[in-house]
Amino acid sequence: MSTQKFCLALDLKDDPALIAEYKLTHQNVWPEIIESIKNTGITVLDIYCTGNRLFMIIEADAAFSFEKKSASDAQNPKVQEWENLMWKFQQALPWAKAGQKWILMDKIFELK
Repeated sequence: MSTQKFCLALDLKDDPALIAEYKLTHQNVWPEIIESIKNTGITVLDIYCTGNRLFMIIEADAAFSFEKKSASDAQNPKVQEWENLMWKFQQALPWAKAGQKWILMDKIFELK
């Protein structure tokens, strides 16, 4: 089965204490969140941070879609609790639509 790769970006609030707390929170992600990620077909999910900018790299199976993940997340109270907690640290990118958090990035180069 082929895999898909996605890169997304989001900003944290530019507050060193909040950034440190966000990083610490991600050292112990709730098991229900890990399970919900894996159950949607995501096989690898990495988050990188520079300053207050976050980059997320996702690898997923061919059946994965953001629409299915969003629908699953909307039905999961623990995921909603996590997302609400994370919004304490996060801020939308300036070009995000209302309520939009992680923004899918366009690939503009690939070394082959």
